[in-house]
Amino acid sequence: MAGRDDIDFGTVDISKLFRKIFVPTLLGMASWSLITVADGIFVGWGVGSHGIAAINICYPIFLVLSGFALMMGMGASVAASIHLSHENVKAARINITQAMWFSALLVLCATAVTLSFPEQISKMLGASSSLLPLVSDYMVYLIPSALFMVWSIIGLFVIRLDGAPKYAMWCNVVPALMNMILDWVFIFPLDMGIKGAAIASSISTIVGGAMTVIYILFFARTLTLYRLKSSAKSLALSLRNIAYQCKIGFPAMFSEATMAMLMFIGNLVFMKYLGDAGVGAFGVACYYLPFVFMFGNAIAESAQPIVSFNYGLGRRERVAETLAISCRTAVIGSLLSIVAFTLFPTLLVGLFIAPAEPAAQIAVNGFPYFAAGFIFFILNLVAVGFFQSVEKVRPAIVFALLRGAIFMLPCFFLLPHFIGIKGIWLAMPLTEAATFIIVVAYTVVNRKKFF
Repeated sequence: MAGRDDIDFGTVDISKLFRKIFVPTLLGMASWSLITVADGIFVGWGVGSHGIAAINICYPIFLVLSGFALMMGMGASVAASIHLSHENVKAARINITQAMWFSALLVLCATAVTLSFPEQISKMLGASSSLLPLVSDYMVYLIPSALFMVWSIIGLFVIRLDGAPKYAMWCNVVPALMNMILDWVFIFPLDMGIKGAAIASSISTIVGGAMTVIYILFFARTLTLYRLKSSAKSLALSLRNIAYQCKIGFPAMFSEATMAMLMFIGNLVFMKYLGDAGVGAFGVACYYLPFVFMFGNAIAESAQPIVSFNYGLGRRERVAETLAISCRTAVIGSLLSIVAFTLFPTLLVGLFIAPAEPAAQIAVNGFPYFAAGFIFFILNLVAVGFFQSVEKVRPAIVFALLRGAIFMLPCFFLLPHFIGIKGIWLAMPLTEAATFIIVVAYTVVNRKKFF
């Protein structure tokens, strides 16, 4: 098949195939996460812990948007993978094009609303009166890049499926390097504070989004955009395809929404018990959490085209092998993260804020408890991604709901009442552990359906 010479999802050894996709995907996502972390480090030293708290309050809205992009990217990629396995290139291109246009319409609407009511939205997100100006400023200067962020996320699914995972990596590496340079320039020499951090992130995000769109428009081997028709019948078919993509990709959005919910509820609970310093401490932890999420997401997104393609061909043994490799990778990576958070919390916190700040000691004390959930967090992401890849949307949605609301809310509100501050830090680990037990039970009972 044209455009599939570099990566053959149906015949290449699974271990080799997974590594070929996973390594550049992981490096690219790690670089992208550095955009957020660079903001935190420069804001922490240039503005203070209240700057970190402000960004942490503001960030759930961007996690929701990136979750929407993951939904569209995963849904379009799964649908396109299955079409490609049957050599229906036209249908694959149509699905990709519909995802790009639909996402643009919704994100532009969200951007307009945010720019119209920044202070009201900041208050809804839990900003205190002292943090409100910082939250509003950061939001207003970052939201204009939301469209390019969404296009970048969707485009990376397309680029990897098109057989160019290394280019996808550079679409993350280049913006990350640019962001770190601009962060330093805007925050320190130009003394622009939190506005400078937001502008730096906006510029780098726009560059990353432009790189993905340019590839799809001019350099894609197979998955180029397709000219959509505007007739009533064509629009109806487009809406049907988009609904199907959203159905497949919804658990991916909910996984990202889980991050947003975690930050939102955590901010409220920390504010209640420890005030702005508690939110600042939690903000430092949340700057590291995207790396954990990124690692699990890199595994899920690397496995997705392999699983979907072979599932479409009925090669269940290759599907099972891909899942096994994904789980082993998840366990190794999560254990390394747990060791780092348990043994070196002071060093990790010190990258963001001075040890003398009240928020620093709160974070140092809480990191080991928070890290206990990383292994379940990553394995749950892998599981949800797997069920999406084989078009088992209902269990993926259920697991996402368990993580994002059903277990999380009681843990956050009840644990601090019974065991104090450590209960806030343990809310995420217990939520993920409870979800993982149900995931394992479901998979064991229904294993014959998938393998």
